[in-house]
This record gives sequence, structure tokens and C-alpha cells, in this order.
Amino acid sequence: MSLKTIMASTCLIAGLAVSGAALPAFDADPLEDLAMSNTDFQRGRAAVEARDWTNAIKWLAAADKRTPGNADIHNLLGFSFRNSGQLEPALKHYQRALEIDPRHRGAHEYIGEAYLMSGNTAKAEEHLATLKRICPIRCDERDDLGRKIAAYKSGKR
Repeated sequence: MSLKTIMASTCLIAGLAVSGAALPAFDADPLEDLAMSNTDFQRGRAAVEARDWTNAIKWLAAADKRTPGNADIHNLLGFSFRNSGQLEPALKHYQRALEIDPRHRGAHEYIGEAYLMSGNTAKAEEHLATLKRICPIRCDERDDLGRKIAAYKSGKR
């Protein structure tokens, strides 16, 4: 390749960057992509961040109708139901998230926490074991659930 060709290519790439032309995204966040395509999910996630569980459930249920079969939506629905004190629907949504994506780390962590809330440490430990298989090196979800199980067992709930 000649120096002239290399310089022309460099100028083209620089020109694209300066002009604001979109360059390919290599690590797009699936939750951001979902939020961009589903306004109900945006509203539901904002309600979760505000700890407004009633509206989170309402908007995330609507998001599920617009984008059915999404593990992240079901995980957040489970999270919202669990934090509103409704364990049965929380477990149902976590289980649905795991049917869709058996390796969903957040759903494994949160269903484990829900099982702790119901006093079922054996089921919580099953999900911890799954997290250890899914992410053996470093995994916030595995570490968080492990700490919560240890605290539960030591009586420091």
C-alpha cells in the first residue's frame, strides 16, 4: 500500500469522525437498545430507579406486551414485584427470565434473593451454584448473592 493510499484512508476516517458520521458500536448495551426501542421500558426502568414499584410494574408489563419474550423485562418485573412485597409474581417473572435466558446473571441473583426472603436457602444456593458456573472468575451478581446467603445464614438479615 502506498503512502498516498494510507494518507487518503487516514483523512477519510478523520473526516468521518469530524463530520459526526456514525462509526460502528462495538459494545452496545442491550438495555439501552431496548430503552431506545420501547418507551414503556424506559418509563418502567425510570420507575425502578425511583423505587416506584407500582408504576414500574405497570410500565414494565406494558413493555412486555410491546417486546414479548425479553429476559431483561421479566427480570425487572420480578425485581419490582419482589420490592413491592409480592414474592409469588416476582418468582414467576424471574423464572420466565431464566426460561428465556438461562445464563441471565441478574435473574439468578435476584431469584436467589427472593428465595432467601421466603426462607428457602437451598434454592438460593442452587442459583449461587449456577452463577459460579456461569461466571467463575469475577461476577458481581455471584458475589452479591454469596454475601446475602452468608448474612442470612449468620442471622444478619
